[in-house]
Amino acid sequence: MILDSTDRAIVTATQGGLPLVARPFAALADDLGLSEAEVMRRMQAMQDDGVIRRIAAAPNHYKLGMTFNGMSVWDVDDAVVDRLGPQVGALPYVTHCYRRPRALPEWPYNLFAMLHGASRDEVEAQRQEVIAILGDACTGHDILYSTQILKKTGLRLRQDRKETPCSD
Repeated sequence: MILDSTDRAIVTATQGGLPLVARPFAALADDLGLSEAEVMRRMQAMQDDGVIRRIAAAPNHYKLGMTFNGMSVWDVDDAVVDRLGPQVGALPYVTHCYRRPRALPEWPYNLFAMLHGASRDEVEAQRQEVIAILGDACTGHDILYSTQILKKTGLRLRQDRKETPCSD
């Protein structure tokens, strides 16, 4: 899919986030001189074509009081990881959970789950709940606690891009 100038304007206007209003697509449409339906149609088309991967909230866990965050890693039997992983991912304090290949012999872990809590004790209690879910299928685990906030952003389009004709 090639972005036309309107698609590009939509991406540029939303790459820092949607407006925090009751109808964000209507506010965006007003800013761009489009209808709300046209903005939503174009964004859906870009999502269908993979230009936009997803539209989601990205909370700042620290501002929400979740100051202890740990990436837990688990060595789970490959025969059951696809069944147990979604159970871990459904826990209310897990923001993302995914399976990755092991990197043996140094890295035996194949299931990753980000745990969030207001204290280290709370996260450690969460770890015990995950241990209970995984049971005997888990032969090892660890947790790596965050020590600082790193800025996370997706791909950003340059806003000073000028069209150059192919004949130049």
